[in-house]
Amino acid sequence: METVAPAVDLVLGASACCLACVFTNPLEVVKTRLQLQGELQAPGTYPRHYRGLVASVAAVAREDGLCGLQKGLAAGLLYQGLMNGVRFYCYSLACQAGITQQPGGTVVAGAVAGALGAFVGSPAYLSILGAMETIWRQQGLAGLWRGVGGAVPRVMVGSAAQLATFASSKAWVQEQQWLPEDSWLVALAGGMISSIAVVAVMTPFDVVSTRLYNQPVDGAGRGRLYRGLADCLVKTWRLEGPLALYKGLGPAYLRLGPHTILSMLFWDELRKLAVRSQDQGT
Repeated sequence: METVAPAVDLVLGASACCLACVFTNPLEVVKTRLQLQGELQAPGTYPRHYRGLVASVAAVAREDGLCGLQKGLAAGLLYQGLMNGVRFYCYSLACQAGITQQPGGTVVAGAVAGALGAFVGSPAYLSILGAMETIWRQQGLAGLWRGVGGAVPRVMVGSAAQLATFASSKAWVQEQQWLPEDSWLVALAGGMISSIAVVAVMTPFDVVSTRLYNQPVDGAGRGRLYRGLADCLVKTWRLEGPLALYKGLGPAYLRLGPHTILSMLFWDELRKLAVRSQDQGT
């Protein structure tokens, strides 16, 4: 993999993920509504306003207009830029230190980088939900990290799966010599393989994170429905069944899958441009 300075990776990673966000934000809107539908209610006991991807897209467009499918885009760009800027910066530092060359190093580096990125980006995630101003006024600075207990594990496992499988998948595709070694199609293929692993490990945490951030809170800022990550997992499993942790799986893949593919593709191509620019400068 091309070597660039961590500060450059911060900019490139943030830019790549923001570009991907523009294309995948409508699916994020649909996914969130599916995951919150029937919260803590037994299957069959609540009306289902959203049924599957196509019907859900139509329902959102009917209720909120076509612009409703890009609801929260500005906040999404802020979150993606901040969280992924920190994530790719930390991962680049790990690469520079040689950690990713050790057995399991890519997984560890991806997980730690993801945790730090999720922590820093947590207030920006609240802005996606339109809650930042209200929480700041009612709960103060600490309230901006409400739900971080669900966000950090979610991004940790997703980041570890994404960066580790992308690196190994890209190397495997190059070894097969199916495509020209420097072709953008190599990164595309690596991103497609990586996307499957990302969605498989992230979706349960994504459901939990969505619910932790959206739950009502008491005067002290404590959640009224869940005490934390484990409590949310247990309650969801017990009251709605284990498949509830994969609610919105179709839209989750159609959002996380393309987002992973596009993010990795854009990041890889931007890194190549940065390396070429460095080489020309020297």
